Amino acid sequence: MPRFDYPCPDCRTTSNLHGPDCEFEGASWSDIEKAYTDLVAVLSANALPEEALHEAIHGRWSNLHKAALDRLVHEQRVMETEEGQLELLTAAEYKEHVTDPNVEPIKTVAEKGSVPGAHDNAVFAMIAWYEMVGLSWTETRERVVDWLRDTGTWTRGGFEEASPQELVNKKRHVYESGYGWKEKAEAAKAVIDRSL
Repeated sequence: MPRFDYPCPDCRTTSNLHGPDCEFEGASWSDIEKAYTDLVAVLSANALPEEALHEAIHGRWSNLHKAALDRLVHEQRVMETEEGQLELLTAAEYKEHVTDPNVEPIKTVAEKGSVPGAHDNAVFAMIAWYEMVGLSWTETRERVVDWLRDTGTWTRGGFEEASPQELVNKKRHVYESGYGWKEKAEAAKAVIDRSL
């Protein structure tokens, strides 16, 4: 099955199998990728207000362009400046901006820490988040160990391991496999919200 570099802006698939009721089912992948590359090409030159971005796409602005822009904004690859312009973050800027989780449900996990009953999901989610934003394994390990200590998660107990380092080392497979974070963060947040 072919894989594509840019996700469908509706269902987020990177293959030719779209999700149920996907708005772009049947759209050619070249059109989907072109919508993203049109946006990235223009915004990589300079920040623009959205109206100017429409014009810079040379009259080819479509629902696909709008959906791709919405996806880039939602994923915080494109940010709105104080002046109301859309700015494409560089890889380094993006990594810095999203390193500290700032979207739910991972934000609750990051800020409140975990509680017994949520530990496996919470640690999984934190490791997967840091892998997704591009931190190395060493950086990820250090941040998750600090998170375990700084949020009081480790002192709440409920772990079989002797140290936070041992716990995180046992979860390295999460980092190496590139698992997603959202489902585990949702499960952990539900338990955390009931407990704290």
